[in-house]
Amino acid sequence: MTTNTPADTPITLPDGRPVPHLTGDERAVLESWLDFHRATLALKCAGLDDAQVRTASAEPSTLTLLGLVQHLAEVERNWFQRVAAGLDVPPVYEDGTGYTLDPSRGIDEALGIWRREIERGRELCAGLPLDHIGRVAEGPVPGMEVSMRWVLIHMIEEYARHNGHADLLRERIDGVTGA
Repeated sequence: MTTNTPADTPITLPDGRPVPHLTGDERAVLESWLDFHRATLALKCAGLDDAQVRTASAEPSTLTLLGLVQHLAEVERNWFQRVAAGLDVPPVYEDGTGYTLDPSRGIDEALGIWRREIERGRELCAGLPLDHIGRVAEGPVPGMEVSMRWVLIHMIEEYARHNGHADLLRERIDGVTGA
């Protein structure tokens, strides 16, 4: 890891993931942590084929890396497009959770969809202040109001939780640990 770089130069780990900001503006710090966790998920899927990313964790769970990528595409759409930006957009996938695997959809397609959802959310929320209020439209607490700050923190914890699952899945698939 390089540490003697100008403040505006991103620092990356040897595996290519961005190091989250250690100081600075609150929004930049939150967004950098979210980007770190997004990069971690992508790293967990790197180098695997479609059959490998369909490998379930351990019975009775049917959780897979492919299902996690699809689920996080749904999560990105929900919190940034529906809640923060207030758009009425349909689910990304048929089941609305992303966990159901379509035999014709592979990891490259799922990662492309996931990346498009990330970019769309970034576009919509770039100008929103951290105190911007969005509203949860459906689920267990419809009508609940949340700030943009809350959404970013929630997304960081959502990715961190699922990256723990991804760690276990990757280890089961090919023994790779770490990151």
